[in-house]
Amino acid sequence: MIIRSHHRASLACLAAACLALFLLSLTIGPADIRFSDSLQALFGSGDDLMVLVMQEIRLPRALLGLLVGATLGLSGAALQGYLRNPLAEPGLIGVSASASLGAVIAIYTGLSALFVLALPLLALLGAMLAVLVLQTMAGMDGRPLTVILTGIAISSLAGAMTSLVLNLSPNPFAATEVMFWMLGSLTDRSMPHVWLMLPFTALGWLLLLRLGRALDALSLGPDVAASMGVDLGRVQRLAVLGTALSVGAATAVAGAIGFVGLIVPHLLRPLVGAQPSRLLPASALGGAVLLLSADILVRVIAPDRDIKLGVLTAIVGAPFFFWLVWSHRRTGL
Repeated sequence: MIIRSHHRASLACLAAACLALFLLSLTIGPADIRFSDSLQALFGSGDDLMVLVMQEIRLPRALLGLLVGATLGLSGAALQGYLRNPLAEPGLIGVSASASLGAVIAIYTGLSALFVLALPLLALLGAMLAVLVLQTMAGMDGRPLTVILTGIAISSLAGAMTSLVLNLSPNPFAATEVMFWMLGSLTDRSMPHVWLMLPFTALGWLLLLRLGRALDALSLGPDVAASMGVDLGRVQRLAVLGTALSVGAATAVAGAIGFVGLIVPHLLRPLVGAQPSRLLPASALGGAVLLLSADILVRVIAPDRDIKLGVLTAIVGAPFFFWLVWSHRRTGL
């Protein structure tokens, strides 16, 4: 009972922090707009320029920060539970790298200049192809180790193809655009990006959140989970497809943003206990909090330099990753 109330209190605090950061994100930008005027402009009242800034620039950015962060946190917790690997994160199964390759092809071929949504659509296609290859190679009921190895192979191949595209690009401006996009950012995104991402994200979240009870059983071991009636093949399909849909959509609109899916579950696991079903919603909220905070920081620290989100999360995440590996090495795990 105490653990359940502590879990609910943690979720309430995370939700409150998420709401506060979302509102703060709406009020921060190069345009000097008071908080009250910002809220009025958000609902269409006041100066036309303020309304345009709030509805077409700040609102999409804040919504994408919320959606992308929640996606990365939720998928990281789900993969760590399914693979029973504390170092698992969404990029491990090759979805992020394949989505990035699709986006790079859109930029390289010029399709992104002809059609504004060509880049996210090709990125989504890349993510879906990664799932198809993963399921074909690993099998519909593949073991976690097989899934990890196949994902590493897909990531390596997608990364190599991306490097090849950059190497062959005759246009230095296109190569620069590719590099900046791969660093991850929410700058210059609009409501069409939100509407494109939303259905894939919602479906991915639904699949991942349905894993809660199965992951609780799987934490006792695959044999025990199977004896409790858990279909391990179904768990794999839900975990992989849910991650592909949601993370593929997030990568399609925001670029590659790493470490969020790795860091957030580890930070929140002591607060919600070792039960994966409780960690899933907490990680979704925690991921949104982390990414909204990072996006606010890049606007506050250097508003004129456009520091990329992926750079900031890597600066924070890499030392955490080193600490995590060191702690597991010391405990012998």
